Amino acid sequence: MSLFADLGLRYPIIQAPMAGVQNSALALAVTGAGCLGSLPAAMLSPIELANELARFAASGLGPFNINFFCHRQTEPDPIALTGWQQTLAPYYAEFGVNAEATVTTPSRAPFNTEHAAILAEFNPAVVSFHFGLPEPSLVARVKATGAKVFASATTVAEAQWLARHGADAIIAQGLEAGGHRGHFLNEDLALQQGTFTLLPQILAAVDLPVIAAGGIVDGKGIRAALALGASAVQMGAAFLCCHEATTSALHRAAIQSTQGQHTALTNLYSGRPARGIVNRLMRELGPLSLSAPGFPHASGALVPLRAAAEKAGDHGFSPLWAGQNVSGCRDLPAAALIAAWVKEAGLA
Repeated sequence: MSLFADLGLRYPIIQAPMAGVQNSALALAVTGAGCLGSLPAAMLSPIELANELARFAASGLGPFNINFFCHRQTEPDPIALTGWQQTLAPYYAEFGVNAEATVTTPSRAPFNTEHAAILAEFNPAVVSFHFGLPEPSLVARVKATGAKVFASATTVAEAQWLARHGADAIIAQGLEAGGHRGHFLNEDLALQQGTFTLLPQILAAVDLPVIAAGGIVDGKGIRAALALGASAVQMGAAFLCCHEATTSALHRAAIQSTQGQHTALTNLYSGRPARGIVNRLMRELGPLSLSAPGFPHASGALVPLRAAAEKAGDHGFSPLWAGQNVSGCRDLPAAALIAAWVKEAGLA
């Protein structure tokens, strides 16, 4: 029996965890439609995480994927933060923002012992990681709950590393994918490849199920990935306009306009490369800037600026995360969207 049949999925489709544009509602809808719903947990407090997991448990549905970051947390560099605020100063002045209102606390916590203890209370079917894997003792604690461990790879070398260090399945994240790049062995973006170039190379290099992620937005893409040997696909951008997503009205409008066709990798919003729709901040500072403090500390200085701009109906300072292909984004309930993909892919 395949890993995904063993999980009880009717269809080999995983909803990508998307921090900032979803909560448990989207994951519940996706799992209810026979796929694997995912919850992004990196930006949740322990109480918030426990509450969301309790909603999953109470639903009687399953399985679910709980996703964490496992970056190495670093202390903020005061000089870098001050320089970043100075770079943003003209925008603060334009929107009447007090620079003292910036947030210095990291908004994304790496997976830790507290997370592991909460997971042990709820036993999710899948726990996935971005930016590698946590330390071996934490991986062991996750596996002790019975959860399968999925992890993102952006290169063949990363896939092989993950296979050696306990992953049960590899998410082959192509360059087209929206949100943060999952690279962890090398920061050279020139090593990054498109999904349908990366996928067959990873399949040849590891003896694990491989999930194709990046640029897949409809049934035709699903069918193509499965034909190449993927065990499943992971789709994120295509869910952004679903009724259950919490994507803001400004973000949805950008996706549905011609602006949504222009994305780029940027480090401005978090300090680490992530793909989003090009907006004012990215155009004027350049999408990749040495001025941005390291991950995740760049985000704090943008919090009050983003709030002030969005209040004025301006998304020029908001992270509009999206993949290169947003043509599949439709204003539908998630279950209806999945049903259309299943029919088009010939999975029914």
